[in-house]
This record gives sequence, C-alpha cells and structure tokens, in this order.
Amino acid sequence: MSQIDELQGRLAAAMERIGTGLETLANSAPESAEAGPDVVTALEEEKLANAQLEERLKSIRGKHDKEIEALTAELAKSAVSQKLRSDLTTQSEAMARLDMDVQRLRQSNNQLRESNASLRGANEQGVGEPELINKAMLAELEGLRASRATDTAEASAILSKLEPLLANAANLTEGEEM
Repeated sequence: MSQIDELQGRLAAAMERIGTGLETLANSAPESAEAGPDVVTALEEEKLANAQLEERLKSIRGKHDKEIEALTAELAKSAVSQKLRSDLTTQSEAMARLDMDVQRLRQSNNQLRESNASLRGANEQGVGEPELINKAMLAELEGLRASRATDTAEASAILSKLEPLLANAANLTEGEEM
C-alpha cells in the first residue's frame, strides 16, 4: 500500500513538473521564431503523455481501492468465523461440564437409593432407627430434586444450542444450506 502511495506521489510530482515545463514552453514558443511546429508537437505529446499517466493513476487507484475492500471483507469474515469458533468452544466446554455433573449426580442418587433400601431392610428387621430412615428419605428427596434440576439445565443447554440454528434456518431462503 505504501508503494502505491509513493508511486502516486512520484507520478503527481512528475506531472506537475511536466505541466510547469509545458507552460514555460508555451510562453516562450511565440517569442522563439525558430522553434516553430516542433515545440507545438512536443507540447501536444507531453499533454497526451500527461493524460495517459493520469488515467493510469486513476486505474491503479481503483484497483487499490477494490483490493482494500476485498481484504476488509475477508477480515470481517475471519472475525465472524473466530467468534463462532469461540462460541462453539465455550458451548462444548459447558456441555462437557454439564455432562460430568449429570453423571456424578446420577451415580450419587443410585448410591443413595441403595443406602435407603438397606435402611428399610434393617428397619423391617427391627434393627434401624426411624429417625435415620427419615433423614435418608429427606436426602433421597433432595437428590431427586437435584436430579430434576440437572435435567432441566440439560434441556436448557440443548435449547440454547438449537435456538441459533433455528433462527439461522428461518432466515435462509429455500434451496440454501446452512
């Protein structure tokens, strides 16, 4: 980009020098009787060359602007892609943690149920204390509530992953793929 700016500056300076030289020649041409048609021809050639350089400069500037627009668009796509990757990583980590919590909770509930079954068996034989059984039942109820809350959190996590996909699908026209 700096090379194009430098080239543009050099071309502008050269065109200015050419213009100054042409003015000088044009002012001295009527006074110089021996210069005649050669000066006019040289002047016309310089004007033509100057016009060609200006057109070339406009063309280069146009290409440069298009390249900048393309690079800007590519950068924007890259930023969106990075955000999507980041969101996906965050969601994947959250789902992994949720899965671990769910597995741990299910294992804990299974152990609690087995313990309660043993307590009930001991109580039936007359060995257990009713107070311990009540505490175990309360713990089992709390475990069931926690299990239900985990299931709800799991469903919410799944919905949060599906909502952007459904919103994107609604925005697509027929025939387009995600």
